[in-house]
Amino acid sequence: MTDQTAPAQEHHVHEHHADIAKRLKRANGHLRSVVEMIESNRSCLDIAQQLHAVEKAVNQAKRTLIQDHLDHCLEETVGALPKEQRRPIDEFKEITKYL
Repeated sequence: MTDQTAPAQEHHVHEHHADIAKRLKRANGHLRSVVEMIESNRSCLDIAQQLHAVEKAVNQAKRTLIQDHLDHCLEETVGALPKEQRRPIDEFKEITKYL
């Protein structure tokens, strides 16, 4: 789904994009198997456990994407700064790990 009102973004690839795509493809396959579990009337406990695994995989992909973006785009925008001026940026990057 795309936002038609958003400005066009330039195309860029970060270090972990290929890994993120692989992780999401695996999660997609896993999700398809969860649907099959539901359709074959598997136990709710089994289904819930597998859904939890899919959810964790997607969340990890999102977290990796955000960290990659911060590590590359934020650094590129901010540029080189003296150590004392970097602290808030480094703290911001660190706190996003808890998303």
